[in-house]
Amino acid sequence: MNNPFITNGYSEPQYFCDRLRETEMLTRLLTNENNVALISPRRLGKTDLLHHCFTQPEIQKRYYTFIIDIYATTSMRDFINVFGKSVLDELKSKGKRAWNLFLQTLSSLRSEITYDGAGLPTWGMSIGAISNPSVSLDEIFSYLNHADKPCLVAFDEFQQITRYPDASNIEAALRTYIQRCNNAHFVFSGSQRHLMGAIFTSPSRPFYQSVSIINLPPISLEKYTDFVMEKFEEAGKHIEKEVIENIYERFQGITSYMQRIMNLLFTYTAVGSTCKMQMVDSCIYELIDFSSDTYESLLYQMPEKQREVFLAIAKDDDVKNISSSTFVRKHSLVSASSVLSAVKGLLEKDFITQDKNTYSVYDKFFALWLKRKNII
Repeated sequence: MNNPFITNGYSEPQYFCDRLRETEMLTRLLTNENNVALISPRRLGKTDLLHHCFTQPEIQKRYYTFIIDIYATTSMRDFINVFGKSVLDELKSKGKRAWNLFLQTLSSLRSEITYDGAGLPTWGMSIGAISNPSVSLDEIFSYLNHADKPCLVAFDEFQQITRYPDASNIEAALRTYIQRCNNAHFVFSGSQRHLMGAIFTSPSRPFYQSVSIINLPPISLEKYTDFVMEKFEEAGKHIEKEVIENIYERFQGITSYMQRIMNLLFTYTAVGSTCKMQMVDSCIYELIDFSSDTYESLLYQMPEKQREVFLAIAKDDDVKNISSSTFVRKHSLVSASSVLSAVKGLLEKDFITQDKNTYSVYDKFFALWLKRKNII
């Protein structure tokens, strides 16, 4: 059988662990015309949950669904480019009537669309082709509002819009478009809790009180244990319960890391054999060593002051009161102000993450690599 521990996105419902309550809640909210903010740290499975939710029969039959990943965008033109391409790519599988209506609405960019040998449209334009962003955005929302089916649109890593030039005006513009779009409802998925919280819970911001908020916790140890043991048994393999508990605890229930380790453990466990504790560290080290060159490069490229603060955070694992004199003195850092400046840069580059007042290294494998190499 195929390896059931998927590491590259959503596959099929049988490989999706639990999230029954969250799937039911998200499906109910969207099918009852609510907009939703879905918030959790990255790597906990928000995007997979969106895919899973959009495969539910009551959604799949009635709606067009679009997941727009804006993580790599840096401007409104970027946003529109990704938005338009994602909509077109999804509609291509729905037949000519569906995608042709979109292209008819998208008059400002229609000349930039090309067609492949099968006559299907291709979004191959450069960002520079979007000469009038407000017009192009207006056209995309006009399509959503007049599509022949109601639409569900998920913006993944929505907090990215706070980093665009003129971010406050962009928030206001998007809020206005969404408020007027009666044929579509929206999910705003984000991984940086402090930025997402500011967008949706600050009275001075345009999106204040405009959504239902779902905070996504880790899958419970009990549910994940049942899932892993079931998948091993289905393949004629076995796994010690202590293995699952150990990995869950070490990686704080973060799905992405657990799945990658389980994927390797499943590979190395022969049919009829049992996965035991002594296999865990070797698999983790193998995964870390695969990325060794990447981690060396990332560390080398960090500005010196950011690198010093990054290593200090990695050494302490979880840091509260990061600008305190205790933290500064303990790690021989320059000053509290230089720490805060470095933290800002590290957060923007996703080297570290912030949850309430606690800072930690975002990539847990990176932190383990630093310890394995005796850098911290």
